[in-house]
Amino acid sequence: MAQSENALILISDTDSVAVAVKDLKAGETYTLGSITIALSTDIPFGHKVALKDIKAGEHVIKYGQSIGHATADITKGEHVHTHNVKTNLSDLLEYEYHPNKEIFKQFSEIKKDKYFNGYVRPDGSVGIRNEVWIIPTVGCVNNTAKLLADEGNLIYGGKTDGIFAYTHNMGCSQLGDDLKTTQELLKGIINNPNAGAVLVLSLGCENNDLDNFKPVLGDYDTNRVKFLVTQEVEDEYEEGLRLLEELTDYASKMKREKVSADKLVLGFKCGGSDGFSGITANALCGKINDILVKQGGSTILTEVPEMFGAETLLMERAVSQEVFEDVVHLINNYKNYFKKYNQTIYENPSPGNKKGGITTLEDKSLGCIQKGGNAPVVGVLNYGEPKKENGLNLLTGSGNDQVSCTNLVASGAQMILFTTGRGNPFGSPVPTVKISSNSKLFEKKQHWIDYNAGKLVEGKNFDEVSEDFFDYLLKVASGEKTKNEIYGYKDISIFRDGVIL
Repeated sequence: MAQSENALILISDTDSVAVAVKDLKAGETYTLGSITIALSTDIPFGHKVALKDIKAGEHVIKYGQSIGHATADITKGEHVHTHNVKTNLSDLLEYEYHPNKEIFKQFSEIKKDKYFNGYVRPDGSVGIRNEVWIIPTVGCVNNTAKLLADEGNLIYGGKTDGIFAYTHNMGCSQLGDDLKTTQELLKGIINNPNAGAVLVLSLGCENNDLDNFKPVLGDYDTNRVKFLVTQEVEDEYEEGLRLLEELTDYASKMKREKVSADKLVLGFKCGGSDGFSGITANALCGKINDILVKQGGSTILTEVPEMFGAETLLMERAVSQEVFEDVVHLINNYKNYFKKYNQTIYENPSPGNKKGGITTLEDKSLGCIQKGGNAPVVGVLNYGEPKKENGLNLLTGSGNDQVSCTNLVASGAQMILFTTGRGNPFGSPVPTVKISSNSKLFEKKQHWIDYNAGKLVEGKNFDEVSEDFFDYLLKVASGEKTKNEIYGYKDISIFRDGVIL
């Protein structure tokens, strides 16, 4: 854990920069361990200060790793940011497999002593909510889905945890792999165990009509999943409500029961990161990741562009040569996606990230992968693909908040842990736990934020906070509502990469 002297944090003993816990002024002097720093410039909250002189071209070290190189001489006590640091990253890289066998030993024993109350489904999966979802195959029936959800909740809503319509603008005029991606994502959402029952709503003439979508969906429980083609009935609302009655009756038979935490699948996401995200909120998620994996549970880490620059730390945790090669393909495939559109691979972080103190993509990525903890990587997932092995899985996809959360839901996450240093109200179809990286955000946006990781730089013990947070997550899994559920922030966004006719 980082050292703190009230004003500055040193993450690793080998770092050449420290992070400001509050706004610091030029001329002030601070002591950090054996180092005394006289500030030559203002250091905004969450930003970095040089702990020693750094020559132009020299690596800038944070998290014990290089986050780029100095573009000019930087003096001790000076602000270190985009004006004097640049990324070291460029184009595709060659990788070799060097497994970290010491990490594997740490996770060799499973201890199952944590439990929650969930809904055990006939296929053996476990939901932490018992909702009825309406999933359109195409955007043309979005309003029909919304109206059915509104009316269905008035009539049948009390039978389950609610009826929800998840609208999107895909499903028609798409071709090839792009349409396939939409279908796989919708399939994954339909199969998410938090949905006790699902109404699949079609127009009837779209590219993703039921003749094309049902083969992708494959086998399904006819009691749990029902279909409505609106062009084929005289009154789609009357028929839709009839089907919702059947679906809510079916789902209402499911009751919560005590199950082991190894049935949990947690997704991890960060949005609007700041200079503390990798120190507090993401690092706390890393602890949770490791706790759950050691319980035999599963976790999913996505946002591939935000692995760039830190990918070798994940590759050395691949449990086999095959998984290593899958991780290499995951990284290079996404780099080639950038190149296909003639975009700079490392055009990151965002303006909000930079304002919050993140300087380069390495800076962001090293903080981002903190959410993966130290757990071995057991698999790599494509769009809509569920995990095959319990443990830490990597999932393809962008860092976009809405898209990546949708991807996590489609791969079976029953809950998403969403860290933020800037604030974001977005929520996915599953409980989306917002974790603030700093206390200022928690105090300002209590109707957005569920848990404050900022207390980790205010003297709180990391192990105690991790235990407290995991206990809170078990309560959420057992039915306690998150802010996104309370305030109705529940949306999806389908990734698109192709021609629209």
